[in-house]
Amino acid sequence: MSAPVFKIGTKHKDLYLRIHKGHFATGRSHINYYIDITTQKSRLSEAKAVAHALRTYYHSTTIVDTILCLDGTEVIGTCLAGELTDANFVNINAHQTIYIITPENTSGNQLIFRDNITPMIQGKHVLVLAASVVTGYTAKAAIEAINYYGGKVVGVGSIFASSHEIDGVKVNSVFDPNDLPDYAGYSSHDCPLCKKGIKLDALVNSFGFSKL
Repeated sequence: MSAPVFKIGTKHKDLYLRIHKGHFATGRSHINYYIDITTQKSRLSEAKAVAHALRTYYHSTTIVDTILCLDGTEVIGTCLAGELTDANFVNINAHQTIYIITPENTSGNQLIFRDNITPMIQGKHVLVLAASVVTGYTAKAAIEAINYYGGKVVGVGSIFASSHEIDGVKVNSVFDPNDLPDYAGYSSHDCPLCKKGIKLDALVNSFGFSKL
């Protein structure tokens, strides 16, 4: 991909945001940055760093029975569960254990849970974990599914988020537009980059990017 690449660092040596600047198309919008979170989702040291950063939002204030992992964030979710149940930290999880689950997508892009998974949601305090929350469609679908199956959504956590709230549920993230002040998303029918004749660099989704 020809788009410029750079990193936004933090005080933690294993925690940074790798981004490409350019013109990208998601399934629902056009954006001027592609946020590459591949290594945060798959490299243990970086997943641990993300989990440690997110822990501060929940460990002493929020009961978490289940973490619902979206966008391939299971490694981060497992690390976060470890952080939230660590005996060295004050926490209010009475059971000292947390379920890690992922949803199943139907052909209509709805989220469902099989009968063997629903006991991990019904009557449970569920934290939604996403790689990023930009349009909010995926997080909103997760919230609706948890409510449908009788769970209680206690928060949404992500690596990057441009929204602070989805359907009345607070979104906490490691990075936000303050770290990327010129970040912007547009409707594909009203994209100023397209109107200027700037070609797309890549198609992007939670799995990565495909160059054009």
